[in-house]
Amino acid sequence: MSVDLIIYNGNIQGYGTFGKNISAAAIKNKTFIKFGSDQDIMKLADSNTRKIDLKSKTVIPGLNDSHLHLIRGGLNFNMELRWDGVKTLGDALMMLKEQARRTPPPQWVRVVGGWNEFQFKERRMPTLKEINEASNETPVFILHLYDSALLNKAALHAIGYDKNTQELPGTKIERDANGNPTGLLIAHPNAVILYSALAMGPKLSEADQVNSTLHFMRELNRLGVTSVCDAGGGFQRYPEDYQVIEKLNNENKLTVRIAYNLFTQKPKQELEDFQHWTKTTTYQQGNDYYHHNGAGEMLVFSAADFEDFLQPRPDLPESMEKELEPVVSLLAQSRWPFRLHATYDESIARALTVFETIDRQASLKGLNWFFDHAETISDHSIERVNKLGGGIAIQNRMAFQGEYFIDRYGKTKTLHTPPVKKILNAEIPVGLGTDATRVSSYNPWLCLYWITAGKSIGGEKLYDESNILSREEALTLYTKGSAWFSNEENKKGSFVENQLADCAVLSKDYFTVGEEDIKEIVSVLTIVGGEVVHASDEFSELNPPLPAVSPDWSPLALYGTYGQNKTLISHATCQQHHHNHHHRHEIMISPSWGGCYCWAF
Repeated sequence: MSVDLIIYNGNIQGYGTFGKNISAAAIKNKTFIKFGSDQDIMKLADSNTRKIDLKSKTVIPGLNDSHLHLIRGGLNFNMELRWDGVKTLGDALMMLKEQARRTPPPQWVRVVGGWNEFQFKERRMPTLKEINEASNETPVFILHLYDSALLNKAALHAIGYDKNTQELPGTKIERDANGNPTGLLIAHPNAVILYSALAMGPKLSEADQVNSTLHFMRELNRLGVTSVCDAGGGFQRYPEDYQVIEKLNNENKLTVRIAYNLFTQKPKQELEDFQHWTKTTTYQQGNDYYHHNGAGEMLVFSAADFEDFLQPRPDLPESMEKELEPVVSLLAQSRWPFRLHATYDESIARALTVFETIDRQASLKGLNWFFDHAETISDHSIERVNKLGGGIAIQNRMAFQGEYFIDRYGKTKTLHTPPVKKILNAEIPVGLGTDATRVSSYNPWLCLYWITAGKSIGGEKLYDESNILSREEALTLYTKGSAWFSNEENKKGSFVENQLADCAVLSKDYFTVGEEDIKEIVSVLTIVGGEVVHASDEFSELNPPLPAVSPDWSPLALYGTYGQNKTLISHATCQQHHHNHHHRHEIMISPSWGGCYCWAF
């Protein structure tokens, strides 16, 4: 039997090969057809078989993020200044200043999610004074999780906020003594003021959005991600904002498999949205790279709570049940899976009462429906989810907000927020993910660190052994576990025969490195459907071509991606490094690359 590709001389570890001495795999027609020793698998080769020596490195199934906003993130990736992984506020502000200088009008500088102050050595937020000092003319918008945004004066002018601007319900505009906005927008607790302000910024051209999406997928591939469940998103219109990803799918250019959910955009008109979509869109329409995955994470606006732990828990409106029931009833009758954003048990319990009513009319079992997040779900609600055949998609939002949760609710409550072990013990399907890009970072290794070390990205100990997973358990949830959430658990996520040939070769052995080193892992070789989609280091000759970043002012072109960031240093620091280049006041140095990068006069 001829095979297309053999990977060999590796340590192949995932669901299906854990505890086995598996070093090689054979791939044919985009699927794994056999696992075994180098000697056994090499017998399947012929003159047309490609072979890749894995150089004794650890290989895992491709990571599958159960909740990531890839489609929206791809449209914006090239114009966002990402502070993900930046270690000092000083570096972050210098990056901001230089990007403001480079960004042409009318574009903004956007820092949108993936960071918090606890990752910085200074362990503090930037001030409005510092934001305004970075630029007088270029609008600057900095989103901090979903609790606040910092805007410089130019950004306030661009969105038209002045002393006459009225707050939306549940929001706050900080003002000075004269009533003028200072630049601080606060979710109180409604985050609509944050993403509505962000939506006022200019977009990239369609060509640049295509380029941006390609680069975002490559970045995910570099971190070992091969699949995602796309949860829709605020201000993400269907089908308009899906045209770029559909174009890439039609051209066979997707390097991440995407199962997308439809997210309603019209408060009080949600039922009309889903009535239209269930008539015009077929569940699972598409292919193995891009297909429809049901409804949510917003089903009705009144059912969504807010994960801002700086604010008290919000009570959902009394109208929630009346609005949610007809939407979920329609979805159940149409046999559409659905997902619902829910942070607090109080919200989950009320939604479950609606689901139980509908289940008596149209069974929810077999629908692969689920809650997203569920940080404070109770034991009783866990039992109710189990009886209805639901799942829970868990993200590492506590890695970014755990310190806030401790301040408000205490360390004892934090120990089981979310109660991952209890959910697993109830035999409820669980998939891991990030909720990137506007809250957590898209880096999956931060999630795997969080759930196995029990710590926030700032190093705060959140959990004890009663709520920490083994590395094998966590990886299984990030691969096989997440596949349940797109009804593909028999198709991908495991190292078993006849599953899709998606895998990642790791820079470090995830199973044996120290816990802090987990955060530094990347993939040096990523394969999707038997094709190499990313390669670096000793595999770099296999790296497929990628168009140069566009537009040329993109922060991505200057600073790179997660863990690759070049950081600005002062003229004095440059002199201390004994560099005698002619340059303007600031230069750029990359400690990881060992190079000094100077902008000449």
